[in-house]
Amino acid sequence: MIIDDINRFRDDRNWRQFHNEKDLAISISLEASELLELFQWKSASEGISDIEKLKDELADVLIYSYMMADNLNLDIDSIIKEKLVKNNKKYPVEKSKNNNKKYTEL
Repeated sequence: MIIDDINRFRDDRNWRQFHNEKDLAISISLEASELLELFQWKSASEGISDIEKLKDELADVLIYSYMMADNLNLDIDSIIKEKLVKNNKKYPVEKSKNNNKKYTEL
């Protein structure tokens, strides 16, 4: 599993001590900002022009997300499925198809 590879990388460097939930949440936000920066002042197509940099930044967001889920003993597939159920209720197809409004505006 990928989380085993992530944890091995972390543990080989004795970084577990730095990876509490608060600091992981901060790191997720910082890495997401670095991902967003790739699109600043650019069109969507320009933003994806450096796909290697995009992959690196997206991987950083996902690695920290996996680490947080692991710290909290959360199964990523389960929490995503649970969220999709909630989103399906908030965004029923008949109201949201071809519509980008927030659920509170539907």
